Amino acid sequence: MAKKKNITSKAAKKAKVAQKVERTTKKKAGKQKKLIDEDEDSDDDLEGILEKLRIEWEEAHKVTEELADGPPSRRANATLTACPGGNHLWCIGGEFFSQDGKAYFYSDVYRYTPEKDEWRRFISPTCPGPRSAHAVAASPAGGGKLFLFGSEFSSLHQNSFHHYRDFWCFDIQTHSWDRIDTKIRPTARSGHRMATWKHFILLFGGFYDPGVTTRYLNDLWLFDLQEYKWRQIEFKETELKPSPRSGFSFLPTPDGIILHGGYCKEYTKGKRPVGVMLEDTWFLKMSLNAADSPTAKSSADPFVVKWERRKRPSTAYAPALRSGCTMTLWNAKNTGILFGGVTDEDTGEETLESVFWNDLQVVLLLSGKGKWVSMTLKRPKTKGKSGGKKKNAVPAYKPEDQPSDDDDETESMAATVVEIDADDPLLTTPLPRYNAMLAVLKNTLYIYGGIFEKGKREYTLDDFYSIQLDKMERYTCLKESGIVIAEEDDDSSSSEEDDSEDEGSDTEVEAEEEEGGNDGKVDPDDEAESHEPGVSEQVTSPADDSDESDIRLKATAFMGVSMEKSPEELLSTPLPGETLAMFYARSRTYWAQMAHGSTGNQAKQLRRDAFGLAESTYQTYKPILKEVEKILAEAGLDEEEMRQRAAGGGVRAEQSRNRR
Repeated sequence: MAKKKNITSKAAKKAKVAQKVERTTKKKAGKQKKLIDEDEDSDDDLEGILEKLRIEWEEAHKVTEELADGPPSRRANATLTACPGGNHLWCIGGEFFSQDGKAYFYSDVYRYTPEKDEWRRFISPTCPGPRSAHAVAASPAGGGKLFLFGSEFSSLHQNSFHHYRDFWCFDIQTHSWDRIDTKIRPTARSGHRMATWKHFILLFGGFYDPGVTTRYLNDLWLFDLQEYKWRQIEFKETELKPSPRSGFSFLPTPDGIILHGGYCKEYTKGKRPVGVMLEDTWFLKMSLNAADSPTAKSSADPFVVKWERRKRPSTAYAPALRSGCTMTLWNAKNTGILFGGVTDEDTGEETLESVFWNDLQVVLLLSGKGKWVSMTLKRPKTKGKSGGKKKNAVPAYKPEDQPSDDDDETESMAATVVEIDADDPLLTTPLPRYNAMLAVLKNTLYIYGGIFEKGKREYTLDDFYSIQLDKMERYTCLKESGIVIAEEDDDSSSSEEDDSEDEGSDTEVEAEEEEGGNDGKVDPDDEAESHEPGVSEQVTSPADDSDESDIRLKATAFMGVSMEKSPEELLSTPLPGETLAMFYARSRTYWAQMAHGSTGNQAKQLRRDAFGLAESTYQTYKPILKEVEKILAEAGLDEEEMRQRAAGGGVRAEQSRNRR
């Protein structure tokens, strides 16, 4: 009986323990389920937070794309960059100075598509601030990227200035900006240049202006596109390197980078700063070490760099000394294309004479010494049967040719010239300017904006041109400028044409002649023997025969050969609408070389000799140029259009802060 009772008690205890275990298990399961439910709620909240952050980021980085009515608004010191992996142009930033002295800076991004002749504008909340005089380098990596560094910004009335040192990357596929922040990076600056070589971006020079003096730079920096790091390239004190400068040309080649020209200011205690235009050429020779190959270990010095100065023979052709010119790379020919610029000459404490350019120059980068070539528009082909003499062709005048007594024949010849001149490709040439934007796509050069000066006023342009570099037939105006150039803004040296020409000398030469007399001045009668053969030897002196029909015949002959002149002949020949002062300012270097070769004189005497040669040549051509201007007027050209034919623009008397 007792035994049976013990068995029942044990069974009850087991059952009770089993119930307790079951309750504990259920309780634990409940707690676990609660924890799981809480975790699920927590995951839901986290996903919500992440989604909210994603929406906020997209809103902050949202890119708005819109079709523009045409090119960007009037501006200078922007960048125009060819797309590294497509057929587009990218224009970023820039500045505009109104006539009332206010400065406006831009941060917008424009894209031009040549096939559609279409401009599109991209606006992003996250982008570099408004700026000008920055530098942009393109890389085809990752679908194409544009890298931007530095620049400047000023207050509306230019009371204060700021230089940036930020570094940005623009993704061409997404049209979005990303700022690249690194501990080591170049100092703040503007007017510098960048170029891409393999997977590196090289940055050189520029200037920094804290408001007291302008400090020009000549440091060299490298940015590795694979490691996203900046590094300064150091050189020994004994090693050659370019002097500090800004506004220079900086173009990549397979073996390194070409640097040409630039601008800086020289500061002397107790004297005003003097602007210096540079025309030296340097080559940054670069080569990768074996350690930089993909299969080798990393190296602290992945490549070797060395500056080499390229000397140009004294007899070699070179464009006139200038600043504010723009050079871009023509990849198809591996050459540099230079356009425009300004030549300044200090003539006093408050006077600065300037000549503005609209010519095209080419430097052959592959040649060892960087040979310069002047690019001129080709003479248009005249209609006629093949194999025979073209009907509308104008024969070149020869001294032995005798003028015809047949008035009808003379008038017919003049009419033919007018017809040809109306289609003269020189008339399509853009206005002279400096700080224009240049870029080449395939074989087409595009020119946008810049600054044109007439008299004492500056005009920021918004016109847009293109030209086929492989054909050089004529410029195509893709967008005309709506700016009205005031006629009363003509400078005295060009508006009073007759007075300037009759005086026969500029202010500088007059002063020198008063001091030193005319000893050693080249005789005008010997002028034809002192320079190379050109058009001037094909046209006899108008003073020998004053017959009006004879002058008209010589004028038509002059126009017939004017398209075939060599660079030297272009410099030694005055152009329609060009005053003596303009002619001498444009060609003074050429005449100085001619005078030095004939007399060996130096300094002031050399300048007097050079001006004497220029004056003699100008007086020889003067009657013919007057007759050419009559022909052009009959063809419907006004005075301003004639002056566009002349190399160079007006003269101004004030220094511009854009001159760099």
